[in-house]
Amino acid sequence: MTSLEGDTTGRLAELCKALSHPARIEILNHLLAENRCICGELVAVLPLAQSTVSQHLKVLKASGLVLGEVEGPATCYCVDKAVLDAFKGMVGKMGNIGK
Repeated sequence: MTSLEGDTTGRLAELCKALSHPARIEILNHLLAENRCICGELVAVLPLAQSTVSQHLKVLKASGLVLGEVEGPATCYCVDKAVLDAFKGMVGKMGNIGK
């Protein structure tokens, strides 16, 4: 497929919506730098309440950009690099829309 059509366009919009808040971009960048971490570690580096960080993680997780694995009483989060790479590919094809 050389252009964004159908489900691909919808998926791109869904991922863009998940990244539409600066805090979510910061969370994603931190997870990429650390490879994985728990919510408490994110709260320590972001000027946000724990409940706010949890809500942003919920949005990122729902989009598929972030995975969460329960480890005892905490959840360890990491970036799903396959989804991130797919997102980059979709963005790269944007110039081909309508061609």
